Formats: sequence, structure tokens, C-alpha cells
Amino acid sequence: MTTTTAPGGTPVAHRDHLVAAVARRAARSLLNGAIFAVLGLLLWEGLVKASGITPFIAKSPGDAYHYLFTDPLAAAHRAALNHAFWTMARDATVGFVAGTTAGVVLATLFAVRPATSHAVMPVAMALRTVPLVAMVPLIELVFGNGLMAVAVIAGIVTFFPTLVNVNLALRSVPQESFDLMHGYGASRITTLRKVQLPGALPALFASARIAAPLALVGALLFEWLSTNASGMGYLMLTSSQQGDYAMVWSAVVLTVVASVILYSVISGLETLVLARFAPNQARQVL
Repeated sequence: MTTTTAPGGTPVAHRDHLVAAVARRAARSLLNGAIFAVLGLLLWEGLVKASGITPFIAKSPGDAYHYLFTDPLAAAHRAALNHAFWTMARDATVGFVAGTTAGVVLATLFAVRPATSHAVMPVAMALRTVPLVAMVPLIELVFGNGLMAVAVIAGIVTFFPTLVNVNLALRSVPQESFDLMHGYGASRITTLRKVQLPGALPALFASARIAAPLALVGALLFEWLSTNASGMGYLMLTSSQQGDYAMVWSAVVLTVVASVILYSVISGLETLVLARFAPNQARQVL
């Protein structure tokens, strides 16, 4: 019996199964996103009506729609919101990539040189206990209030969940796997590359799903607290000070939607990567 192979060398049956599985997961993500959006709008409307807060402050979904699409100044409102959002997204992305990379590199170092974990991990955990609110003025003093400073905050909130989860996953490989690799004469680096890192991929993506929205929150927090920043946090601060609460609500909703989309994108990427490098874990995800 022969197996038909695609031009790139991938069996057609496996490729078709992967495409179908990714499509199913994408459809589930879209459906879940749609359900979340509807429930979110209903909850938003219900809370506004039940809270009894003055309509000047508490805006309904209809108010936000009018503010962004039918108001005479809607184009200007959308432009300001769009500029602030992409500034925050840029800063959060840089921090997310840097924090995730640093977390994976340090966790890998711990796996290769376990003694370094005992020296570094307590210091890292001690630094994690410092509230972000207290760190913002210090980071602004050192790095200014530009891209670097916002990326540092976003990187900090990304770094720690990645370090802890990936480090735990690298250490959780069954001893039988280490014994097998040792029996074949594999080096520690080869064992790390062939066994530990593929086994840690689910933990890495689980951390990324948590850390990506946190990176947005970290960037937003810095922009809110910084003395002279830009981005979504700064827009929300100035809008609330000016009584433009429709802009504040619109910014909050856009940030939440972006977080949900990020979560779904990382889930889809997880399916593709696991199918390529860790098929046993991929079957569990799919």
C-alpha cells in the first residue's frame, strides 16, 4: 500500500487531517468568540441599566456605537482610538516577544544547568512580588516614557508565567525518557532538543495565552500612570479627565476584544506547531 505524498514531502492524508483539524478549531474559536460578544453586550447593557449610574458616565452599547459611527465627530473619535490602540499593541508586542524569549531562554538554561535555578529563581520570584504600580515610576526614570519603557513593563508580566511554566514542563519529563536517551548516548543538549523542548510546547503556549492579554494590560497600565505617555492608557486617562466617558468605554471594549482575538490566534498557532513538532500533544489539543 502506498501513501500519496504532497510536493513538500508531507503525506496527503496527514496534511488533510491537519487542515481539517485546524479548520474545526478555528470554527470553534469563531463560534465561541461570537457567543462571547453577544453575552458581553447583553451583560454590558444589563449592568448599565441595573447600576443606576448617571448616563453621563455609564454608556450603553448603543451609546458607544453612536459615538464611533453615527456621531458627527465619529471619524475623529475612531482615528484617536485607532492611533492609541496600535501604539499600545506595538508596545505590548515588543514586550511580549522579549519577555517570552527571555523566559524560554532562562528556563532552558535551568534545564541544562540545574544549579543555576537554585540561585536565580528565588531572586526572580522576589522581583515578581514588587507591584507593577510601584515599578512604573522607576522604569520611567531609567528608560524614559517611550517604547522601551512600555515594553519593559509588558515584558515583565510576560516573563514570569513563561519562566515558571516552561521550567516546570522541562523538569516534568518522565525519567524513562531520560534513561532511553542516555542509553543511546545522547548528550544533554540532544535530550533537551529531542525530548524536553517538544514536551514543553503545550506549557509554552498555555503561558502565551495568559501572557499576551497581560502584556496589553501592562502596556495600558504604564500608559495610564506615566507622566507623558501615549497609547490606550493615556487616551483613557485624558478622556476620563475631560468627561469623555464614551471614549473610555469604547477603549475598554476594544482592549477586551483584542485580548480575546489574541487568545484565539495563539490557540490556532498552537495547533499548527504541536502538529509539526509534538504530534502526541497535538492530538490532545485537537
